[in-house]
Amino acid sequence: QVQLVESGGGLVQAGGSLRLSCAASGRTFSRYAMAWFRQAPGKQRELVAAITTGSVTIYAESVKGRFTISRDNAKNTVYLQMNSLKPDDTAVYYCAAKLGPGLYSDYAYWGQGTQVTVSS
Repeated sequence: QVQLVESGGGLVQAGGSLRLSCAASGRTFSRYAMAWFRQAPGKQRELVAAITTGSVTIYAESVKGRFTISRDNAKNTVYLQMNSLKPDDTAVYYCAAKLGPGLYSDYAYWGQGTQVTVSS
């Protein structure tokens, strides 16, 4: 079991930056693949970025070159650095964790979400 708590969301102008953090409980954080998802009003939840236990990363096409996912196993934390933010990035951002192979689905553990709002 792992509990996830996100922080770092807020209101930012277009072109600005935010860094989201997700703190995980437990002593086995390094065994989990981690991901950030987002859900905008009226839209389906989508994968934004994910990182394996070995720090291999994947990104949605819409955020490539602007967002960076990273992890610090010593701090049990995963980060999402978001630069050049656009109004379309407005959403609730969720941290998720899973064991086992693959990065696109089957995440068993979820945080409560943090709101990111980008004004034009």
